[in-house]
Amino acid sequence: MTEETIYEELGVPAVVNAAGTKTRIGGSRIRPEAIEAMERASQSFVQLSELQAAASERIADLTGAAAGYVTSGAAAGLTLAAAAAIAGDDVAAMARLPDTDGGPGGADPLPDEIVMPRTHRTGYDHALRAAGARIVDVGTNDHHLGTGARNVEPWEIERAIGEDTAAVAYVQKEYTEPPLTTVAEIAHSHDVPVIVDAAAELPPTENFERFVDAGADLVAFSGGKAIRGPQTTGILAGREDLIQSVATQHLDMHAAGSVYEPAPALVDPEALGGVPRQGIGRGLKVGKEELVGLLAALDAFLEEDQDALAEEWTATAEEIAADLAEIDGLATTVTGGGDVSVAPEVRVTVDPDAAGGSAVEIVRALRREEPRVFVGADDVDDGAFAINPMCLADEEAEYVVERIRANAG
Repeated sequence: MTEETIYEELGVPAVVNAAGTKTRIGGSRIRPEAIEAMERASQSFVQLSELQAAASERIADLTGAAAGYVTSGAAAGLTLAAAAAIAGDDVAAMARLPDTDGGPGGADPLPDEIVMPRTHRTGYDHALRAAGARIVDVGTNDHHLGTGARNVEPWEIERAIGEDTAAVAYVQKEYTEPPLTTVAEIAHSHDVPVIVDAAAELPPTENFERFVDAGADLVAFSGGKAIRGPQTTGILAGREDLIQSVATQHLDMHAAGSVYEPAPALVDPEALGGVPRQGIGRGLKVGKEELVGLLAALDAFLEEDQDALAEEWTATAEEIAADLAEIDGLATTVTGGGDVSVAPEVRVTVDPDAAGGSAVEIVRALRREEPRVFVGADDVDDGAFAINPMCLADEEAEYVVERIRANAG
């Protein structure tokens, strides 16, 4: 913990990441293979539509989907997915987004409703609304409130689908209901696509195919979490026509019509009938370096022994838990990966009287040190914090325990 980081050279405190792959502290450690690929990509040029077409083929092979696309993160993938569901292959509609009201010349309003179970609603659904979508939520919070009823019944989703419905959105977690297969069956019976947010659902690698097999028409993954690609990348996989719409609204379309020749595997200019405007995805562009870096990281991720990695994380978590349990006022448990986190986590419950401070006070103190120490704080108001081993080197794990001991003593 003595080597100075580039951030400290810039006068910015570095962070010891015991919170997992959180965007606010930089995601994950990018793989060396990705860094090397990005450096090589920076030395020459490429037509991005052709590079995206090559990536599409590789993503399709991996996921079992008809096509794929590299986005600037999973949230950007959701925005592009919503834009594709609303606009389809209509270049005039693409030019109007995020305005879905009647267009010039008395054009009809666009179907812009995205149906979503209420218990799937998060701050991240802003990514869908950014494309012009209006969220229609259905169901209740009965199960969470302990009334004995389910949160969302399948019929509630079906009744919400109408002529203004562009898609159904689904946030994938092990505990989300109804099952994705049920939701997809309902949506498809009305010719409506299903958009799945699976940003953090890797590993296992089997999940690349799982959601497509379950009926997802577009599924978004993060490229900057467990894959350990560039933090600003994501993967979108799904139906060929929807991916074509994504590409059409994302790629730089600033071209004279007479020489407009995007990669035909991604975009068919004849079907569009004209050169699209700079679409809603223009601000979500992916550089050649990030795109190549993600593909290199993806290859390395697929070759990784996930079982061995999980055993390593578990061993680290158990060692941290044992060390922290020796501190007065702290009680620890190791949770299994699979619910909210793909890795096991150490949940630390704080008795403020015995520890000499509350969970909030300990977490705040850790974050104000140099280097900063970030632990998971989702449950801090309930008197607990979490330690995730995914991004911790061995010496950093020891340092985290040392600093918690110093602040809880």
